[in-house]
Amino acid sequence: MNLSTALYLDDLTVGQRFTSPTYALDAAQIKSFAGQFYPQPFHLDEAAARNTFFGGLAASGWHTAALTMKLLTATSPGIAGGADRCRRRDFVAAADKAR
Repeated sequence: MNLSTALYLDDLTVGQRFTSPTYALDAAQIKSFAGQFYPQPFHLDEAAARNTFFGGLAASGWHTAALTMKLLTATSPGIAGGADRCRRRDFVAAADKAR
């Protein structure tokens, strides 16, 4: 990303879209990330996760944030700053695709 051409969240308008590549997330990736960084039952164990709010295995919010950064850096023009204003609309489950 070239900082002279980077966009900041204040530069964007409502409805403006950029398309990133898709990234398929599977149960093994969710469990691997959780095992290393955020070992909670609903990120590690399908049976335990079924009895939670998620109703099944769910990726950590930290995992989805890292994935979001990966996809943002793959998108041109680059988006600089504004991570403090990012919000999740829903959780990410195994077999979901992020974009």
